[in-house]
Amino acid sequence: MQTLDWFILIFSLLFIVVYGAWKTKGSQDVKDYILGNNESKWWTIGISVMATQASAITFLSTPGQAFHDGMGFVQFYFGLPLAMVFICIFFIPIYHKLNVYTAYEFLENRFDQKTRSLAAILFLVQRGLAAGITIYAPAIILSSILGWNLNWLNFILGVLVIIYTVSGGTKAVNVTQKQQMFIIMLGMFIAFYLILSYLPKEISFGNALQIAGVNDKMNILDFSINPNSRYTFWSGITGGLFLALSYFGTDQSQVQRYLSGKTVRESQLGLIFNGFLKVPMQFFILLTGVMVFVFFQFNKVPLNFNPTSQIAVEKSIYAADYKNLEERLALIQEEKKIVTLTYAKQINIDVDNPVLRKRIIALSEKEKNLREEAQGIIKKIKQEPNDKDYVFIHFILQYLPTGLVGLLLAVILSAAMSSTASELNALASTTTIDIYKRNFKSEKSDKHFVQVSKVFTLLWGAIAILFACFGTLVENLIQLVNIIGSVFYGTILGIFLVAFFVKFIKGNAIFYGGVLSQLIIFIIYYFTIHIYPSGKELLGYLWLNAIGAALTLGLSALIQVSMKNKN
Repeated sequence: MQTLDWFILIFSLLFIVVYGAWKTKGSQDVKDYILGNNESKWWTIGISVMATQASAITFLSTPGQAFHDGMGFVQFYFGLPLAMVFICIFFIPIYHKLNVYTAYEFLENRFDQKTRSLAAILFLVQRGLAAGITIYAPAIILSSILGWNLNWLNFILGVLVIIYTVSGGTKAVNVTQKQQMFIIMLGMFIAFYLILSYLPKEISFGNALQIAGVNDKMNILDFSINPNSRYTFWSGITGGLFLALSYFGTDQSQVQRYLSGKTVRESQLGLIFNGFLKVPMQFFILLTGVMVFVFFQFNKVPLNFNPTSQIAVEKSIYAADYKNLEERLALIQEEKKIVTLTYAKQINIDVDNPVLRKRIIALSEKEKNLREEAQGIIKKIKQEPNDKDYVFIHFILQYLPTGLVGLLLAVILSAAMSSTASELNALASTTTIDIYKRNFKSEKSDKHFVQVSKVFTLLWGAIAILFACFGTLVENLIQLVNIIGSVFYGTILGIFLVAFFVKFIKGNAIFYGGVLSQLIIFIIYYFTIHIYPSGKELLGYLWLNAIGAALTLGLSALIQVSMKNKN
């Protein structure tokens, strides 16, 4: 990190904080503080929705996911555009008609207070965990790479977000996310361009795609019907659809973004805008990771990208074994560089040499086996073997020129701040409106509830920072956040689907059906996913969304029929 990098990083972050606090200062009205006074235009809503979902985890973890596993993760998002259309048709008009501050107010109008509280509490639990992860994710990566103190990073990131979120509420989140998305996308496009420019002059973009394909990184579609495969076309179009429906339709961190729209049409256009751009954006980020993979076919690559684990191994009794693996990797990489370059040159003269292709595949398999052996050694010394989240940051720090390192770090931290701000804003709004106001203090002034919302923002910010300080990475970050969501979202979505479409089910039935469904999902998760940390689960986690929704619908219907028969 040079002086220019520090200047760009600090200026970018402070600008967002100061601009957000200044632009929205003095908000004392509940509608203004929580809904931004319903002034948001469709493009502001669309950008805010994208920025809320695109946390630092997206830009840290997704390229590493593609580096190791290829483009298949994009199938996770295939259900999202369909979900946007569904929400625009059914959810948004009802929310606007009822003039609600949170999605969960609607549930009391349809059912009763306890069902509203159940859905709100489920949201608070899972989103509270996610808020901690969105702070923890960039902090632990930057801490291990740059040698910064982890807890201080957690604290600084959390405080920066709290300052402008407390100051201006929803409006502050919306106005700052436009600047954050500009910084984020500018940084990613520059990084992508530089990766291609760093490739050998004989390697065109088309060659790079072919090299990635030979190494099994361009398998975008998987039509196999295999429930224990995490990412297939079918899991994306079903489980991904249910996850997107629940996230964008019932998660207050997203609902609050489009409830701030001037009209129903502005909110709908904002979500459609997100639906059109989200899949291409994720495709581009994954493709960036694939290009990083191609780049490392011609440049020195570490045996494990996690520097903390690597340092720990070098100080352990397994240092000699690990060194031997590194030497073997260097030999494989040198041969692979020559073979890959020769293969690319022959492609340029329309010759796809099958012998060279097979040699590249064989060398890739040897490299994969060496990495697995290295992970085995890392596990023996009780360190984290997962290095997917360190791939892109390693490339940034080792290969980008001065100035751009600061910009890309600003991208990562801006994304963390953007997503965390939305989460804290939504957590505070839900706690204030659905828990505090509804159950304790219903007759108070607007100013009182604005102040209470600010206090809850501060409180949830402190909880997120504490969780970040005591968190532990057990998964690839992008998957960990989605696993947490999948455990809770199915039940929440099921409650809302019953509310919208199944009129004969009443409050008691849906409440007990929701509680039972959530308990069953916990059990399913534990026995089919949690006890299989290698990723080879009995059931892909995306299916939990569909199962949870179906269980809630089925159980609540059975309970309602049973109660009716008893009467």
